[in-house]
Amino acid sequence: MTRSNIAMAIAGACLVAACSDMPMHASSGMATGATSNMTFFITSRASGNGADYGGLAGADRHCQMLGDAAVGAGRTWHAYLSTQGPNAVNARDRIGKGPWRNAKGEVIAYNLDELHGNNSLTKRTALNEKGEIVNGRGDTPNRHDILTGSRPDGTAFPPGDDMTCGNYTKSDADGSVMLGHHDRMGNGPPPPGASWNSAHKSAGCSDALLAKTGSAGYLYCFAAN
Repeated sequence: MTRSNIAMAIAGACLVAACSDMPMHASSGMATGATSNMTFFITSRASGNGADYGGLAGADRHCQMLGDAAVGAGRTWHAYLSTQGPNAVNARDRIGKGPWRNAKGEVIAYNLDELHGNNSLTKRTALNEKGEIVNGRGDTPNRHDILTGSRPDGTAFPPGDDMTCGNYTKSDADGSVMLGHHDRMGNGPPPPGASWNSAHKSAGCSDALLAKTGSAGYLYCFAAN
């Protein structure tokens, strides 16, 4: 086969395979829309069972599954969630040291102090793992309430009032979970109004009661390594 015939054959194969619009990067398996250095995202889907993720470990698995699908294996993804009770866990202690970048490579915070202070989280930057904007206040449906179970500084609530839907094992009217506003929109200055991680409690733990105040049960996910 001549050199020109080879070139024509390759071009024809690319037309058939839509080489110019490949949905995956062949070298890394990374989905289009997410950069290879993404270290933060909001989940594009939830547990399907209210706030019940099967506990903290199940929430981490959910983040890991979506993160691996977006940028490939190699990172340890953790859900930004605190727990209550004996051996309570602080969300801020399980997400690494930063910096954290969204699916477009934009830095949302360089370190833990900035993340829990003057960070760059907004509706425009708090993207899901596909690089998509998540619905916020004023959109239909509103999905700006992200599960955190955390206080503004990223620490756990004391025992007593349920702020974690039973450490992410409840999916009914019993209990509640602390929510954050990813779009920084709310009544009053943060906290609580526009706080990204500690705006208000949910009405309950079911899908319907989470949706009542604007939640789809989504999580913040951070690369801990």
